[in-house]
Amino acid sequence: MKIIVGLGNPGEKYLKTRHNFGFMAIDRFAWQLETACNQKKFHSLFCKEIIEGEEVVLLKPQTFMNMSGVAVQEALAFYKCALQDLMVVGDDLDLPLGKIRIRRNGGFGGHRGLESIANSLGTMDFPRLRMGIGRSASGNISNYVLYPFSEDEELVVQEVIEKVCRVLKTWIFEGIETCMNQFN
Repeated sequence: MKIIVGLGNPGEKYLKTRHNFGFMAIDRFAWQLETACNQKKFHSLFCKEIIEGEEVVLLKPQTFMNMSGVAVQEALAFYKCALQDLMVVGDDLDLPLGKIRIRRNGGFGGHRGLESIANSLGTMDFPRLRMGIGRSASGNISNYVLYPFSEDEELVVQEVIEKVCRVLKTWIFEGIETCMNQFN
């Protein structure tokens, strides 16, 4: 059993924003699996699929970013899933657009979604895949992360999402070490 969580905010207002990069990646991965996260459970939209014999849950918490840990904790408890079988996918201000970083564990770097998950689980010892969104020249982080990608950025965004889908497939079948060696 693997659980993959995409971080974002619910609602049309946030659909294409930088902070919803995690939701975008989950939606694309679900599409590749010929499914959609449209079932409601764990304060989330989710789906469960079997991929080449491996049971995989895709989760999009609907608790807003700052409360993502509530949804993740519920899903982990329900499925009795080990932390190493959890992958959290989200945006990262400290990476430039187009870059990704996969880690076995680590801090939350000011990311409120990761902080919420760490607080709910009582540990920061869970895998994460961070997708760069860069920083705003103006320095206003709140407005920047809640603003959509520009038309010029869209091609890079789509390329990153496709790469993330490859990473997730690799992680499911080959593990975190292979992912870090191959994609970092």
